[in-house]
Amino acid sequence: MGTTLTLDDDLAAALKDRARVLEKPFKQVVNDLLRLGLEDSPREQDEPPASDEERPVFEVKPICSGFAPGVDPLKLNQLDAELENEEILSKLRT
Repeated sequence: MGTTLTLDDDLAAALKDRARVLEKPFKQVVNDLLRLGLEDSPREQDEPPASDEERPVFEVKPICSGFAPGVDPLKLNQLDAELENEEILSKLRT
């Protein structure tokens, strides 16, 4: 299919350079790069969601961690309450 496309000068120069380096026709370089860009672009709203096979696998790797020395996990709620009380008192003072 033939069509007219207006490119910015810097983009046209970069495409010409790439075509020269790859020793491929300009048209082929433009088409290849457009295909790559369309494959990486987000899906349109009306497209069905990707199937489970198309979705990348997300894996959570647990790590062993604990509280820093001197932190008592049983007193965390106490700290939260103290900070909340300080905030309320500072608002009442103003």
